[in-house]
Amino acid sequence: MSRALLTHNLTKRFGATLAVDHVDLEVHEGDLFGFLGPNGSGKTTTLRMILGLVYPTGGSIEVLGKPVPRKVRDVLPRIGTLVEGPGFYPHLSARSNLALFDAAGPGGAKRTRRARIEDALERVGLGSVGRKPFNAFSTGMQQRLGLARTLLRPHELLILDEPTNGLDPQGMRDIRALLEELVAQGTTIVLSSHLLGEVESICTRAAIINRGRLLAQDEIARLLAPTGRVRIVTDDPGEAERVLGASNGFHSVTRDAAGVALELGGASPEELNRRLVTNGVDVRELILERPTLEDVFLQLTNERGARVPG
Repeated sequence: MSRALLTHNLTKRFGATLAVDHVDLEVHEGDLFGFLGPNGSGKTTTLRMILGLVYPTGGSIEVLGKPVPRKVRDVLPRIGTLVEGPGFYPHLSARSNLALFDAAGPGGAKRTRRARIEDALERVGLGSVGRKPFNAFSTGMQQRLGLARTLLRPHELLILDEPTNGLDPQGMRDIRALLEELVAQGTTIVLSSHLLGEVESICTRAAIINRGRLLAQDEIARLLAPTGRVRIVTDDPGEAERVLGASNGFHSVTRDAAGVALELGGASPEELNRRLVTNGVDVRELILERPTLEDVFLQLTNERGARVPG
């Protein structure tokens, strides 16, 4: 599979502080890739090195097949970015700001500028913003305008740092839909966010970093694989506990008022259900326990940066 982004042993020191510690990231073309970590974990420093804004102390970076920072000028026109908040002229309107940015970059034909600006503003929900200056925008509107800037022309890769910061729930939903649309059209997206539910709902793959170290990197579905533990909801949890406790293949059977929980061991959910029903226990629900991305994130980051294979 082609890679849009690859780092190997990427390292950054600020004096005695090791901010990024031998990080190996791998983003495939077509990914909607979540990049997660607590505040101060090294996320933004990593993104800034990928964009050539900070030079690494060690390791290598390849973006869209080009080495960075050596070939960063060849790569940057192919990348749209929103890192550490959007920067615009405070006294200018959204349209005037976008016109200046569009004129400053390569590949933006003047004759199509107005149409592209209107299209970008409509896609982020700012089509009716009028002449209001940027310094009168809410935080959410500022973020929307930052995203509009990345949409002025097609990009192969978008690197977005907290793009839904300041948005209300409807705004977050709109931006999620936009990101999914862009990926469907062939854009690769790296999304750095502290909103774990957002990443879980839309990302295909994710990496978790803490204290500068990569803790996990995999498909979302694999990071959230079933734990092997099952919860049974039944009107007779006492009888369910007795039946399962007397059966082979089930472990750590526990009971509470809502039902019974256990580890399947080598048995299947179908066998579990059959065993209960055969012994006269009515099963209302059988739920395979899966961790949320928040569960995985907290477990890994609470292990003080210990490496986890992934």
